[in-house]
Amino acid sequence: QVQLVETGGGLVHTGGSLRLSCAASGSEFSADVMAWYRQTPGKQRELVAQIATIGVLNYQNSVKGRFTISRDNAKNTVYLQMNSLKPEDTAVYWCSAVIRGQRYWGQGTQVTVSS
Repeated sequence: QVQLVETGGGLVHTGGSLRLSCAASGSEFSADVMAWYRQTPGKQRELVAQIATIGVLNYQNSVKGRFTISRDNAKNTVYLQMNSLKPEDTAVYWCSAVIRGQRYWGQGTQVTVSS
């Protein structure tokens, strides 16, 4: 049973920083792609950033230059360093991993940026 466990959400003021972590366990295989999504009430879940084993794939335009996605392949862990946070970054952030063609999701972690 694959599990993704996210940590690092919380409340921060505008301009502050947070670092999210997501560790995948329960599979003998490394994740082909790991990603962060986010969702606010009334909106669809949107891709924030994704990274393959060979490197970063892409960022959402609104976070380019502020967020950095990285991963530790040995630990099957993905990180999202979020700097210069804005109120519009407030959302539930979801970790996702694709392992052998199957997508898995974490439980979600709340990020709130106060103005």
